[in-house]
Amino acid sequence: GLPVPGIAQLELHFRSYSNRDLVCTIDDRVTRVAWLNRSTILYAGNDKWSIDPRVIILVNTPTQYSIMIQNVDVYDEGPYTCSVQTDNHPKTSRVHLIVQVPPQIMNISSDITVNEGSSVTLLCLAIGRPEPTVTWRHLSVKGQGFVSEDEYLEISDIKRDQSGEYECSALNDVAAPDVRKVKITVNYPPYISKAKNTGVSVGQKGILSCEASAVPMAEFQWFKEDTRLATGLGGVRIENKGRISTLTFFNVSEKDYGNYTCVATNKLGNTNASITLYGPGAVIDGVNSASRALACLWLSGTLFAHFFIKF
Repeated sequence: GLPVPGIAQLELHFRSYSNRDLVCTIDDRVTRVAWLNRSTILYAGNDKWSIDPRVIILVNTPTQYSIMIQNVDVYDEGPYTCSVQTDNHPKTSRVHLIVQVPPQIMNISSDITVNEGSSVTLLCLAIGRPEPTVTWRHLSVKGQGFVSEDEYLEISDIKRDQSGEYECSALNDVAAPDVRKVKITVNYPPYISKAKNTGVSVGQKGILSCEASAVPMAEFQWFKEDTRLATGLGGVRIENKGRISTLTFFNVSEKDYGNYTCVATNKLGNTNASITLYGPGAVIDGVNSASRALACLWLSGTLFAHFFIKF
């Protein structure tokens, strides 16, 4: 309330889109009353001078004179004066309305796909009163990582591990922060992360596996020497599931043994790996598989003999 007679100045803080009462406390010496916004008369007694339908009178009694502003917005901010006429002379009480507006993100970059090594700029524009603080965070698999406290987020020479969702948060302590997200997809050429030689006996089932990481997802091809393999040809089956491609031999024969090439391709490039299907007695990486088996048997026998002699 604003006591009269006398002069007072107050600050009232309130959120936009709410209703606000302006209360003027008076006494029986007052003969005339009015509410003004700057030099514009809103109400004089019970007579409305303002053409704004949001401004209404609430109380006009010998002890109180109050009006209401409905659905307050930022344009209502400023000084308001309760002016009274007493037996002696006019007196006023003043209040300054400060409108607080919750943060709101008005413009934010769209999801984007770029090639690795490119430069990326994201924009997040927010409004509010007080002016909100804008913060960018990277929501990676390693957890939230602080990136920038600015409307603009600039990433130069972007790497594949910088892909994912980026969260823009606008905060000014008037209300909960406004939060929006942008997704960055980083394209990169394939690289084969797993390719293992496999040993299997004739007549058994054998599987060669090739795993490649890439964005977009890699497409796979299998070759033996210069011949491209296909499902159903030569009793083999090729299956591609996400990052992994398998080459299955249902009934391995002598002619199936040898080196195979897995090729992973996307629009940014390709890579390949050589994988060997071998049988008993084959020499892989300079070591004979049968010799390795004999060495294991010899070592086991030696340990057993040592154990027997000891006890």
